[in-house]
Amino acid sequence: MELKVRFMPQDKAVKVRPGTTVLRAARDARVHIATRCGGNAGCLMCKVEVEAEHRGALASPTTAEQRKLGPLLDQGIRLACQAVIRGSAEVRLPEDPLKAAIRKQLERQQEDDLW
Repeated sequence: MELKVRFMPQDKAVKVRPGTTVLRAARDARVHIATRCGGNAGCLMCKVEVEAEHRGALASPTTAEQRKLGPLLDQGIRLACQAVIRGSAEVRLPEDPLKAAIRKQLERQQEDDLW
């Protein structure tokens, strides 16, 4: 049985087998998710967001995720290296901090240009 995982905002999808981690699925879809710990829930760099309607498509959080993320789990934040896919889902990657800063600066410049 193959499941479909869609990564947003890249709008890239990939078919995977149940039991695949979100991180592995992202690599298969050629979507970059930063990580330094080799997928051991040590660096917390691979945080992704899963909307409420898709949370059931992932297995329950691991003990490591519960320890590391705590109340963030209630907001749909998961560790891609630990979140195991068991149904078709959509996963949202956070905006890169540098890209976000540049985007905000450009928005401010556009507003200034209008005045």
